[in-house]
Amino acid sequence: MKICGLMDQVTVDETVQAGADYLGFVFAKSKRNITPEKVRAITRNVPEKVKIVGVFVSPSLKELEAVIRIAKLDLVQIHGELFPEIVSRISIPVIQSFDGQSPELPSLLASSTADFYLLDAPITNETYAGGNGKTFDWQKISSESQKQLKKKPFFIAGGLTQANVTEAIQFFEPFAVDVSSSVETDGVKDVTKIKAFIKAVKEQ
Repeated sequence: MKICGLMDQVTVDETVQAGADYLGFVFAKSKRNITPEKVRAITRNVPEKVKIVGVFVSPSLKELEAVIRIAKLDLVQIHGELFPEIVSRISIPVIQSFDGQSPELPSLLASSTADFYLLDAPITNETYAGGNGKTFDWQKISSESQKQLKKKPFFIAGGLTQANVTEAIQFFEPFAVDVSSSVETDGVKDVTKIKAFIKAVKEQ
């Protein structure tokens, strides 16, 4: 499971202790934006088995290379445009985000060169890509999309909560689930909610 949008040392430590597998840090425009220097500072004690993920929107290769080096990222998660040369030229795995309701999803998945897929809610009037606490209509996933999803490990995101994550896991059988806004209180990560979410996932 991946807890995204982390911003401070205490929450990182508590999230690791609770059993998260991936820690997400947002380098795109966001209320959860963080600098690569700070990510490096607050993740120095993270065990090697827990992976550090940088979240970007349509980044350049130069931007990615700099942040990967400074923050010591294990993976990058890319929303928006993923330029073809990026996957082949960076040294770590790529998670590519897709609109889970897009009618073009089967062809988009088929043409992706990323190492992982991530299905998220569509961006409509939101200011930021991702982390908006909205779900997408799971029933709109076509049989062709389901076939493509079986070809690579994939994450499910978009409005997951302690209450619906069990249903999401049973429906998709994903590689991992990804959460941000539902484990916050007043826009700040809430360790109690993080622990409850992780517990719900681990019980599957």
